[in-house]
Amino acid sequence: MALTTGPRSLLTRRQVRGITAGALALALLTGVLVWFAGSGDRALDEACGGALAADEVRSVLGDSGVDVTSSTEGAFGGDRGTSLEVRCEAIVEGKGRVDVTIDGAPRPRAAYGTGELYPAVPARGTLPVPVGHGWSGLFATDNARQGDPGDGKATAAVLLDCAGGGRSLLITVETALGGATLDDPATRPAFVRTALATARRADARWKCGARLGKPVRGVDLPVNEDEYEPLLGATGTCATVPTAARSAVSTARETARARAPREICALGARDGSPRYRLDAYYGPYAEDARAQYPRDHGEGVTPVEKPAGRLGRSAYWAGADCGGGASRALYLIRADDADGDARARPDLAYEREALAAFAARSAEDHGCEALVTP
Repeated sequence: MALTTGPRSLLTRRQVRGITAGALALALLTGVLVWFAGSGDRALDEACGGALAADEVRSVLGDSGVDVTSSTEGAFGGDRGTSLEVRCEAIVEGKGRVDVTIDGAPRPRAAYGTGELYPAVPARGTLPVPVGHGWSGLFATDNARQGDPGDGKATAAVLLDCAGGGRSLLITVETALGGATLDDPATRPAFVRTALATARRADARWKCGARLGKPVRGVDLPVNEDEYEPLLGATGTCATVPTAARSAVSTARETARARAPREICALGARDGSPRYRLDAYYGPYAEDARAQYPRDHGEGVTPVEKPAGRLGRSAYWAGADCGGGASRALYLIRADDADGDARARPDLAYEREALAAFAARSAEDHGCEALVTP
């Protein structure tokens, strides 16, 4: 799935400077693309179409030696989707970097099946946790253990549901800081502040009119692979999901229940070894997940054509209407065991039961209706 990979890379400074003068002139004449590379306060203040929260970036990277690249392409709005794609990157050599993307949603249908529609968040080895505090957002990392290679690097994503028309803005910020550790609860908010402040500026810049959250002074660590608990009594994203004797499902990894655009419940055997994975996608993430299926699965009915159904040997999907013209929510269950037992001998009745319970709980939490299950 495209949503389990890291965010797409921005152009490097060398690549940006290597664009020919003719291409730049054409871009400026057509108004399709505006980009620059520079350094200093002015470059930082103008980055990401002026929507970058420059003060927060300075507080993270420092006040001097900042190199900036930025590009703004497309427009926000339109009857057939929005083409807005904003990218900017701030780097301080030896200190760290901040990569920011702002994407308008939904995308035109012509973009489906051509690659990722939106930047992804790490969601494979660890489970992203909700930002909370009234924000529809996520905090994610490839590895949340002190001293591991992924420590000091994290991604924060914030989804703004705009007032009217089903449009939204997705702000994704990847921060990498040398010498920082995510294990320190005092450090983690620094990894989300830029995303939240940029979301506020983007809301005003593109007249989104979204309901914004409150300041965030603390954020949980993403959930590691060995942080499993008994499925019975689960109170987070795995709440209401049943156990299964035949499939040896009795443990779970979960995150808190909150208004987040991605939710995951990872089901496991008694020793925590993976069995099944349940995913809920909302807004742009649901649109992106559906858009990949025609390319990844080729022939056959996919979530693009029907609100619910079966994919392959051991996978089902369900859907729900979340109103406001937004993309239908998408819920998936897939075999996730390393040795392939769940795939080789799928317990289809349990898969449908688990998906129905997971989707019903998540849809209710998000205020979605008309849930359709396989």
